[in-house]
Amino acid sequence: MGIIIKPLVTEKMTAITDKLNRFGFVVRPDANKLEIKKEVEALYNVTVVDVNTVKYAGKNKSRYTKAGIINGRTNAFKKAIVTLKEGDTIDFYSNI
Repeated sequence: MGIIIKPLVTEKMTAITDKLNRFGFVVRPDANKLEIKKEVEALYNVTVVDVNTVKYAGKNKSRYTKAGIINGRTNAFKKAIVTLKEGDTIDFYSNI
């Protein structure tokens, strides 16, 4: 099982990508920065300069009459924002 769960493709992340050459991923909560760097470099053939991580909880959702946090895991999620070397880029839509 890989460390990267899925890429972050949102309006905010797209703006950051265009401006700062940073790409976002949802990663496993127990992954560290070195593992994330190696995984991104292996999957996309790019050079990673920096990795920033942040943990976050799932959204608070209600179903019928019960409310609670829905995230499908006991741990919180984790995001990784990866800065690439100048000139490198990742095209998430190339395999469609």
